[in-house]
Amino acid sequence: MPRVLIFDSTTSTLDIAHEEAAAGAPAGTVVIANEQTAGRGRGGNSWSSPAGAGIWMTLLERPAETSGLEVLSLRVGMAAARSLDSFAEEPVRLKWPNDIYLDDRKLAGTLVEARWRDQSLEYVAIGFGVNVEQPPEKSGRAGLDHGTRRLDVLGGLVAGMREAAAATGSLTPSEIEEFAARDIARGRHCTEPARGRVAGISARGELLVALADTVARFRSGSLVFGEEQ
Repeated sequence: MPRVLIFDSTTSTLDIAHEEAAAGAPAGTVVIANEQTAGRGRGGNSWSSPAGAGIWMTLLERPAETSGLEVLSLRVGMAAARSLDSFAEEPVRLKWPNDIYLDDRKLAGTLVEARWRDQSLEYVAIGFGVNVEQPPEKSGRAGLDHGTRRLDVLGGLVAGMREAAAATGSLTPSEIEEFAARDIARGRHCTEPARGRVAGISARGELLVALADTVARFRSGSLVFGEEQ
């Protein structure tokens, strides 16, 4: 039976989720912390998780197949954006591969960590953090509408993430269209992972960058914007 584990403070909800998964916790288990002292993002980056200011959580899932794993982060992002739209004045935007934005400021992010045994997927831990309160202006980050309660956000968020984790296969045409409608990067000049102009994403979740005479595809790396030409 899935459980919701709530902590006042922990290093990272991902750490707890991995411990619970190793002990046999079932799919659907959710770990939530009021504060993370060592929250993390992609590439070893830290994620600020002050007490009471946001939702800092990890969802544990045990997919029966791995065909949707390579686009899981994108699907989680889209599901979260749909849920968070109700608590934001502007449409929530997405930035490949795992960031969620409001008005060019980062609102939330996801980090998927999978664990394998003998080439078989054991489980995935889906870390998610969203700023519910408005962060200090100098932080450059965004928050949800004033007065938003974390509990009001949580129900729809978890349901959407579970649905994303259950999806299989590559992104469908409708999913690619949905991502394009929220894509904060499409059409913008970038310097990483290559110098060019962002042309969207592929069905396999690759970033498409238009170069001088071709379109390059990137499975990993960071998307860094450059000055517009």
